Amino acid sequence: MSTTTTNKALHDLGVAELAVGLRDKQFSAVEAAQHFLARAKAHQNLGAYVALNEDITLAQAKAADARIAAGTAGALQGVPIAHKDIFVTRDFPSTAGSKMLAGYQSPFDATVVSKLADAGAVTLGKLNCDEFAMGSSNENSAVAPVGFDAPAPVRNPWDTHRIPGGSSGGSAVAVAARLAPAVTGTDTGGSIRQPASFCGITGIKPTYGRASRYGMIAFASSLDQAGPMARSAEDCALLLSAMCGPDPDRDSTSLDEPAENFSAQLNNSMEGLRIGIPAEFFGEGLAPDVRAAVDAALKEYEKLGAKLVPISLPRTELSIPVYYIIAPAEASSNLSRFDGVKFGHRAKDYTDLVDMYKKTRAEGFGDEVKRRIMIGAYVLSHGYYDAYYLQAQKIRRMIADDFQNAFKSCDVIAGPVAPTVAWKLGDHGNDPLADYLADIFTLPASLAGLPGMSVPAGFGEGGMPVGLQLIGNYFQEARLLNAAHRLQQATDFHLRRPEGF
Repeated sequence: MSTTTTNKALHDLGVAELAVGLRDKQFSAVEAAQHFLARAKAHQNLGAYVALNEDITLAQAKAADARIAAGTAGALQGVPIAHKDIFVTRDFPSTAGSKMLAGYQSPFDATVVSKLADAGAVTLGKLNCDEFAMGSSNENSAVAPVGFDAPAPVRNPWDTHRIPGGSSGGSAVAVAARLAPAVTGTDTGGSIRQPASFCGITGIKPTYGRASRYGMIAFASSLDQAGPMARSAEDCALLLSAMCGPDPDRDSTSLDEPAENFSAQLNNSMEGLRIGIPAEFFGEGLAPDVRAAVDAALKEYEKLGAKLVPISLPRTELSIPVYYIIAPAEASSNLSRFDGVKFGHRAKDYTDLVDMYKKTRAEGFGDEVKRRIMIGAYVLSHGYYDAYYLQAQKIRRMIADDFQNAFKSCDVIAGPVAPTVAWKLGDHGNDPLADYLADIFTLPASLAGLPGMSVPAGFGEGGMPVGLQLIGNYFQEARLLNAAHRLQQATDFHLRRPEGF
């Protein structure tokens, strides 16, 4: 096992520690890459990775070592990371967890991937996700993970009989099980925050438009946003600094907001910080074990000098019906391009063009994707557009206004990420509504386009992790990361690991 001068194994080092160790030549980028590749192969049973390419990874690591030797190292030079399989990559297949894109190799890298590469990161591989990022449990992937002959759900390393959360389940598991020091994820309705909570790691969704969506296989264009997942807020700040920045030539939803050093404010005082506590996040349906962990984290903030302020987000309950009208509507439009004509899966036997479309889409898409396409097509159809889609957009604006009213009396909003800890594999079986309801606390911030993150806050039933959700106003990522960092200086939940990893 590779160790450093700190006597820690390489997989016990965070991004910041790895970056320092690499610059100080305590170990090489090649050694780090080989170490994490070996761990990825040793823990294939978790189903986290869907693609590895040792030759490509080691070539990138050798190039990183050369830049370090030449004194031209970037901020993340030689640090190994892995990408959710929703980002297209030149050197690895990009499938979005779907049979529709089985074996697809992109001719270009997503902007987020190329920005992290420019900062020096070395790509370990691609990570499992719910098909087209549609799901809350990572049980909807149609791609066989590395070491498997058939599609399999991703397993939570804290209890392999439980789900890791979704859709960025493979990403969360890779960090929690020390198969990668950091990863990329995407958050449409909570898909960074919820798996981060369920796996006991840190994850942040920045303000919508902060990170380019170019090369991110689209689910719901007005909601999808890329973000980093790692063990600590300090590590997430380093990654987010590299990922963000305008991309107007390739992404029309990219904001003209310059890249920022999110690490600069990490040790600011909590004295006088007003933390809003929404009454709607602490009502019926919140499991007692989750509430206890969240309450304990809030008490830590009070010890650090923060003030808890009661607030209201009155339309919280409406976020579920609003999201599950808007997101499927956009999905039905985005996924219409997968028709077997230009790329992706094509049915073998068909009689004419229309028959090819029908058979290709019937074979290529999984049940959850079909469900959302049908809902989306219905709410956008003539006679229903005004009744459903238009009304949902109006309520979405009201939800955003609720947040702005709340921020008049607080600086940050805090609450649970999910109503319960991770549930058992198969528990929600054929009840997609149960999955949808689990997103109640993450959906409002997504609909408003606000930054939000999950911070490890303790443990609940069955020894499973519980995350604290922090939500900030637009462009307040640095404030969120500082609040998370200060909590992590006062607690050790982010340092704890599942047994055997």
